[in-house]
Amino acid sequence: MGHTNVGWLMNMIYNSPHFCVVEFSGFGDDGQHPAGGFEIMDKTLRREIFLGGQEAERFRASVQELIANEPSPEDIDEFLTGYVGLMTQPLVLH
Repeated sequence: MGHTNVGWLMNMIYNSPHFCVVEFSGFGDDGQHPAGGFEIMDKTLRREIFLGGQEAERFRASVQELIANEPSPEDIDEFLTGYVGLMTQPLVLH
């Protein structure tokens, strides 16, 4: 039986005028979120999506592949545009 971690970590891994990506780790029961999670925010549309579990693992693998090709900021924004259709949550800035 796992225990709940209280000290989750948040790390901004990408920020452009159009998108922001934040990686979350250290949350949930032990083993529940092996890849952590990612929040992708579209600043223009003011929408966001959270990817966890297998979705987070696929996103991480895709990002690693993208980074291996030394992308420009425009390439990264184009990659993130592929997630815009999935963004249903309104972006609330604090």
